[in-house]
Amino acid sequence: MRHKIAVAVMLTLVALSASFALAASDSKGKFFFKKTCKTCHAKGGAGGEVTPLTKTQEQWKRYFAKGAHKKGSEKLSDVVPAEQLPDIGTFLFNHAADAPQPETCG
Repeated sequence: MRHKIAVAVMLTLVALSASFALAASDSKGKFFFKKTCKTCHAKGGAGGEVTPLTKTQEQWKRYFAKGAHKKGSEKLSDVVPAEQLPDIGTFLFNHAADAPQPETCG
């Protein structure tokens, strides 16, 4: 019985720590997106307005898998620091048009 309780507690702790890690990545991603991407991708900006709602989760997944920016004319990592890409991708994916919690990036 004690073994089952210990396993249940450990599984709960793992799930909580994973959700905290995702939340941290999500908030960092929003920060990096606003700081790095919104300079060009704001309403009326040179790159046109881009928000998480611009694409579905699958479209964001494909976009980051390709790693291309400006319709493939440059590498995404040449525009956004490579260490920021996973966090920005997580934020955009988690708040895409078809996500459970869609969100703009105000």
